[in-house]
Amino acid sequence: MSRTAPSLASHSIFNVQEKQMRFRPRVIFSACLASVLAGCASAPAPANPLALVPHVDLARFMGDWYVIASIPTWLEKGAHNPKESYRLNADGSVATTFSFNADSADGPVKTYTSKGIIVDPATNAIWGQQYVWPFKADYRISYLSADYGQVVIARDKRDYVWIMSRSPTMSETDLQALTEFVRAQGYDTAKLQRVPQSHADVPSDPSATGR
Repeated sequence: MSRTAPSLASHSIFNVQEKQMRFRPRVIFSACLASVLAGCASAPAPANPLALVPHVDLARFMGDWYVIASIPTWLEKGAHNPKESYRLNADGSVATTFSFNADSADGPVKTYTSKGIIVDPATNAIWGQQYVWPFKADYRISYLSADYGQVVIARDKRDYVWIMSRSPTMSETDLQALTEFVRAQGYDTAKLQRVPQSHADVPSDPSATGR
């Protein structure tokens, strides 16, 4: 008895299924991360309001920021040289890229992308970071130095926080001052961790930052 050759249609189905299997882990990861960050919004917020920057010039804010210290998410455990990069899209949203070396200074590079959506256009200080639709993670610019060289990114629930700089290094005096600022916002700074940075201490390209 002769065997019937598989049809072109069946090959197409197998190819689609194979592509879906390869794509699924990335989708599941993004959904898990987004749901964890968004899910924290169900927790009660502290009584005192979080400090916010009165106005953020988005063009100046764009470019590279190095994480100096943080209360990290599970994604960032073991991260070395973490850097967040922002690029303003034509529609007013912010293309966000977070990258780091996993587990060591020369470990494999991990890169994750999201879209920042400006929630409060009057100040540009409150964003929703969207890793996968429809979840948006709370993201608030709580402190920004006058020269746009240092920033504190906080969340209303005081769960995660990031102290970042245009340079991969920060003086102990500045870091201590920003740690005190974070404590004043209601965070438990005992959870704040200094982040390993071994990038060359070279300022960001002014053309990229808008400065």
